[in-house]
Amino acid sequence: MKKLFAVLSMLVILSLALSACAPRPTPTPPPTQPPAPTKPPAPTQPPAPTQPPAPTEAPPPLIGQVTDMGGIDDKSFNASAWKGIQDAMKEFAIQGKYLESQQQADYTKNIQQYIDEGAALIVTVGFLLGVDTAKFAIANPDLKFAIVDYTYPDCWPGAEVGVQCGADKELPNVRGLIFQTDQAAFLAGYLAAGMTKTGVVATYGGIKIPPVTIFMKGFEAGVKYYNQQKGANVRLLGWETARDEGTFTGNFESTDDGRRLAESFMQEGADIILPVAGPVGLGSAAVCKETKACLVIGVDADWYDTAPEYREVLLTSVLKKIDVAVYSTIKDLLEGKFSGGTRVYAIADGGVDIAPYHEFEDDVPAELKAEIDAIRKALIDGSLTVDGVLSGQ
Repeated sequence: MKKLFAVLSMLVILSLALSACAPRPTPTPPPTQPPAPTKPPAPTQPPAPTQPPAPTEAPPPLIGQVTDMGGIDDKSFNASAWKGIQDAMKEFAIQGKYLESQQQADYTKNIQQYIDEGAALIVTVGFLLGVDTAKFAIANPDLKFAIVDYTYPDCWPGAEVGVQCGADKELPNVRGLIFQTDQAAFLAGYLAAGMTKTGVVATYGGIKIPPVTIFMKGFEAGVKYYNQQKGANVRLLGWETARDEGTFTGNFESTDDGRRLAESFMQEGADIILPVAGPVGLGSAAVCKETKACLVIGVDADWYDTAPEYREVLLTSVLKKIDVAVYSTIKDLLEGKFSGGTRVYAIADGGVDIAPYHEFEDDVPAELKAEIDAIRKALIDGSLTVDGVLSGQ
C-alpha cells in the first residue's frame, strides 16, 4: 500500500514538473474595431489669379535747353528760346529744363548731362555751340537736337570736322533754326534814320559772329536806303559792311561795357542806338534813361515786355521769334514730324519783324509808318533786298 502511494505521488510530481516546463499558449487578442473611414480631403481651391502689376507710367519726354553765355534771363535769345519751351509745356505733356553756360567749356558738360538724363530733344542756343552740338549729334544719331542760329554743313575747304567746324554734311537728327533778322533790322534802320534829331545813329555787337553782324548789316541797309530815298545824310557809327568792321564788346554779359559804348557814341552825336549784345545792351538803355539824351532799339524779344524799366527810351525792338521756332520744333517732335535740316524764319512768315512803337506811337510820323509798311511788303515780295541796297543796286 505504501508502495502504491509512493508511485502515485511520483507520477503527480512528474506531471506537475512537465506542466511547468511546457510553453504557455499566446493569448489571442480581442478583435479590434476597424478604423472609422476617413473623409477624403476637401479639394484644394486653385489660387485666385493675381492681377498683373499696373504698368508704370512713363515720365513725360524731357526737352532740355543749353544756354549760351549771358544766362537764361538775358532778355534776349536765351530767354526767348526758354519761352518757346515754356509755351510748349503749357500745351503738351512734356518736361522742360534749362542748363546755363557760364563759359564755353560748359557746353559739352551740359549737353552730356541731358544725354545721361534721356532727353527727347536738346535745344542748344547760339552760334558758339555749333561744333559741340554736331559732335554729340553725330555720336548719338537717335537723339534729336535743335540749334538756334546755326545750320549744317558748316565746313569750308581745309577745316577740320569737330575742330573748326561741326559737320561736312547735313545732319538728319539736327534742325538748324536761322532767322533773316537783317530784314527786320532794315526796318529798324530806316525808322532810326527817320527819327534821329542829330543825324547820327549807332550800333554795336557783343561778339563778331554772323547772328550778330546780320542785325548790324540790316540796320546799315535801312539807314542807307533812307538816305537814298530822302536825299539825306544820316551817319551810322559802329558798323560798315563793305569793310566787315564794327564795334564789339567781346561778350554778352557786361552791362558796364554797354554803358561805356553808349556814352562814347553819344559823344560822337548818336541819339539812337541798336545794341546787338544781349544783356550788354541794357547798360546802354540805362544810360539813355539817365541822360534822356538817346533812345535804344531792342533785339530778339520785345524789350517793352522783357525790360519794362526802359520803356520810356525804347523806340522799338527787332524781333527774332526764337520762341516760335522752338515751340514749332517741339510740336513737330511730339507729332512725329521732326526732321533735320534747316528752318529759315523770315519777315514773310512772321519769323522776324519790328515790335510796335509803344510809347512812341504818337511820335513816329504817319508818313514814316507808311513808308516802313511799304518796305516790309517790298522785302516780302523780293523787290527790295538788303544786299541790293548795300551794293547800290
